[in-house]
Amino acid sequence: MPVAGSDGTQQASQQVTALRRTLHERGLRMTPQRQLVLDAVRALGHATPEQVCVQVQEKAPAVNITTVYRSLDLLERLGLVRHTHLGHGAPNYSVHEHEHVHLVCHGCGAVTEVSTEVMTQLAERLADDSGFALDVTHVALSGHCRDCRSRDIQ
Repeated sequence: MPVAGSDGTQQASQQVTALRRTLHERGLRMTPQRQLVLDAVRALGHATPEQVCVQVQEKAPAVNITTVYRSLDLLERLGLVRHTHLGHGAPNYSVHEHEHVHLVCHGCGAVTEVSTEVMTQLAERLADDSGFALDVTHVALSGHCRDCRSRDIQ
């Protein structure tokens, strides 16, 4: 019987088991480095590969950025993480079930998350007009946040 509040831990454990099985089926193995990268993405929420590398190096200083990039690529191909471009820099990675639209402020750089439901009408219109199926979980919209807009008005 699960302990109250252990759902996140239990879910993470199930994902690790599934990851090990998937890797084994593909002739690969779950390395400590891959596990550390996945753990770092989970802990950071949204992170660039460089941020993931810093987090991983706290536990394993010998892990380099190339290993982090390769691990992120593999984890994304397995559907465990996904990336989003939030502007002109490196992509940001998050765990797969972390689905939302990102609002990125050009003024202060703030990133706000909103429900994917805000894109429903656009997605439907694109599908109707052009047959295009929008992946609303992989969207970042650029503009200016409320605070920056109010500063510009003053």
